[in-house]
Amino acid sequence: MDPADNKRRSPRMRTMKGASVILPGSASAFSCVMRNLSEHGALVELPSTIGIPGAVILQTQDGTLNRHCRVVWRTEVRLGLEFTD
Repeated sequence: MDPADNKRRSPRMRTMKGASVILPGSASAFSCVMRNLSEHGALVELPSTIGIPGAVILQTQDGTLNRHCRVVWRTEVRLGLEFTD
């Protein structure tokens, strides 16, 4: 069990869904893989997080998710997103 699980507001479910990180104004979109999902946020993985601003839209390829998000942490290839809507 991950020690960080004790600090989370809601449990995260592992997933592997195709998605897109859409920049404000829908000017650009980056393909990504959603690795986990909770009521309050998601973890996505993409080739690079360079150029991704602090606010984005996360949309799954199948259309089941379309949420405004705030980037709460990042690595070179992963974003931790918190839903804001």
